[in-house]
Amino acid sequence: EGVERTKPRKVFKPDVDIIEEKEETVLTADLPGVDEKSLDITLEKNVLTIRGRVEAEILEGLRLAYGEYEVGDYERTFSLSDEVDKDKIQATIRNGVLKLVLPKAAEVKTRKIAIAAA
Repeated sequence: EGVERTKPRKVFKPDVDIIEEKEETVLTADLPGVDEKSLDITLEKNVLTIRGRVEAEILEGLRLAYGEYEVGDYERTFSLSDEVDKDKIQATIRNGVLKLVLPKAAEVKTRKIAIAAA
């Protein structure tokens, strides 16, 4: 939504799971057909953008009689808070599943305060 395209390609919004853990937040996104060469992740002004490109498989010598599977690109954006340590974000992709690890900044991590007897 709100993205202007110069090519007539379908753009899908990938489904994601976001899990908050003690030290980090983990985002998992489904991007079927996308690998590390066709994936672009950018961070600009606290906006994390995921873009994946998928090319249609060309079947030589065959003619498609009927098709329901649509091919297109993937795009999704997220606004990150200052609680994320933006310099330590890690991304991996395997079998079309993207995993982003967003470590929490040291200032927001819960820490134990030692208590001394008076």
